Amino acid sequence: TLGTRGLEQLEIFKSFGVDLSRVVLSHIDLSADLDYMKRLLDQGVNIAFDTIGKCNYQPDVSRADWLSRLCAEGYDTQIVMSMDITRRSKIYFLPAGLPLGLCLLLTAVSGTTLPTLTLPLLVLLGADASTLEATRSYMFWTVSCGAVPAILNVVMAYLVRSEGAAMHASIGTMSGCLLNIVLDPIFILPWGLNMGAGGAGFATFLYNCVACLYFFVLLLIKRGKTYVCINPKQFSFRRDIVSGVCAVGVPASIQNLLNVTGMTILNNFSSAYGADAVAAIGICQKIYMVPMYVSQGISQGVMPLVSYNYSSGNVARMKHAVSFARQAALTVIISVAVLFFLFPGFWVSLFMKNEVIIEYGTHLMRGFCLGLPFLSIDFLAVGVFQAVGMGRESLLFAILRKIVLEIPALFILNSTVGLYGLAYAQFCAEVILATAAILVLRRLFSRLEAADNLHRQ
Repeated sequence: TLGTRGLEQLEIFKSFGVDLSRVVLSHIDLSADLDYMKRLLDQGVNIAFDTIGKCNYQPDVSRADWLSRLCAEGYDTQIVMSMDITRRSKIYFLPAGLPLGLCLLLTAVSGTTLPTLTLPLLVLLGADASTLEATRSYMFWTVSCGAVPAILNVVMAYLVRSEGAAMHASIGTMSGCLLNIVLDPIFILPWGLNMGAGGAGFATFLYNCVACLYFFVLLLIKRGKTYVCINPKQFSFRRDIVSGVCAVGVPASIQNLLNVTGMTILNNFSSAYGADAVAAIGICQKIYMVPMYVSQGISQGVMPLVSYNYSSGNVARMKHAVSFARQAALTVIISVAVLFFLFPGFWVSLFMKNEVIIEYGTHLMRGFCLGLPFLSIDFLAVGVFQAVGMGRESLLFAILRKIVLEIPALFILNSTVGLYGLAYAQFCAEVILATAAILVLRRLFSRLEAADNLHRQ
């Protein structure tokens, strides 16, 4: 009956004078009816959410939503939870097998096929005669040799973090990063191994290998105490697992693909102005990434607070969390943007002392930094959309940013303004997106507050 005959069962128990506080009704989470659950609980009975992890019946995100709402209304002492494990195979955390398996499969294929397309691919990405050989040597280590450890590093970090081990995920990633920083000058510069760009790729390859080794050792130590399973036997294409992974992964993949597409177009346009212009844009983008990642961190950090308060119906606290994140992000980002705008040449010169590159970078940096405050608003809005289940809006914003706004702006500004106009394409896109984000967020909170007021009445 999938937990839908609880009321009838209670009538039978009552007819025999059973104390309902000592009764547990199983599989109630399969009913997918919150009002029905409340009617049962109001009669004093206990209910079981006992199919957790069986997403082919109900997604776990729905179970979490119902649980948080029931707990917020004081029913927490009448709810028990379990996983209804009926087979040995259920002991393992099966979803981990799919991303790990796909990671190894896809990156192994790309690592072996992309080298055969090296020349046309690098030309498409903006390489010319002066940069082709250096780019080819870097690609050898990072793609041909390093595709598997690079992607496996990211996947393992996410899986470890999913169990709440954020510190270990950070240690694994940062240990490799620190090694990369140390090895870069040794492998690149003439006083070291003098490998040039290939040395940078080799250092990156070793960084990813070390990070992967850390995660494998961590899982070995935690075996039997973790749900992250890397047993090849658990690689599964079960429909519920595939659909669950793809529902989250495909939109994120599309967004990353669009980011790469935008970068490709920008590199192609800038390559027409020479290697110095390409280097200047690359440096500006590296500098730009620092505050950009701060914005991403703040938006991702507030997501659990938004999700929990949204699920529990605490609109006021949810709104306060978003407001705090907005103020924190804007305070940091505007301060950084002002420093970048006032002293762009100084930041560029930290990377290279070439006067031509510094001159290019000074003008470009001012254009890039103008979009930072608006970008932080956009990131925060997308984080809120993801936290409350508005995946369609999140994907729509990614498409709007690149396909509708930024990429056309690159074409227009390149043809009308030239090199320096390229730096303002993202600014144009983010101003429009930030405006749209504010409007959508206001509409969301107005709807939630109206529903909350109606519920209180």
